[in-house]
Amino acid sequence: MRYADGGGLTAERRAAREGIRLEAGQRFARGDRTSGIAKDLRVSVRSVELWRRNWREGGMEGLKSKGPAKLPKLSDERFVLLETELAKGPTAHGWEDQRWTLVRVQTVIGRQFEVRCSIAGVWRLLHRHGWSWQSPARRALERDDHAVELWKKDVWPQVEGPRRRSGPGLSSRTRPGSR
Repeated sequence: MRYADGGGLTAERRAAREGIRLEAGQRFARGDRTSGIAKDLRVSVRSVELWRRNWREGGMEGLKSKGPAKLPKLSDERFVLLETELAKGPTAHGWEDQRWTLVRVQTVIGRQFEVRCSIAGVWRLLHRHGWSWQSPARRALERDDHAVELWKKDVWPQVEGPRRRSGPGLSSRTRPGSR
C-alpha cells in the first residue's frame, strides 16, 4: 500500500500484517481451508492463496516480512548534504545557467554520493523533502521596475481612458446619451 506522501507501511503496521500471515501459516499446518482462513482473518482469498504458496516453498520463514518495499536512495542526513550542494547553484557544478533540472540533480547525486537514481526517483526524493517544480520568471535583463511602475501610474490611465460607471438610469445594454 502506497500513500500520497511517498511512504509505505510503518514498522508497526508491517509487524501487524506479518502476525496475520504467521497465524495463517499455523492454520496451513493444521490443514484449514483457504476460504475459512480468509474469512476468519478478514483478508482476501487471493492473499491467503499467495501466503499458502510462500508457506509451501519457505515454511514459516517464507511468511515473515522482508522489510519495506523500497528504501530511499539517500538518507535524510545525505539529503541535507545534497541540499547544501544544490544551494551552491548550478554554476558551481559546471553548468552555465541558473536552472536546476532533474537531470542535473541526478548528475550531482551521482558525483557526490556515487548513487545512481532514475529521473522519477530524483523527483520522488525531492518531492518527499518538500521541493516543488518551479518555472523561472522570464524578465529582461534591462528591465527597470521603477520606470515600469511610473508608466503604469502616469501613462496607462491616459491610454486606457476613463471607465464607464454603472448607476441609476444607466443600463449595461445602452450607452449613455444614445437614447
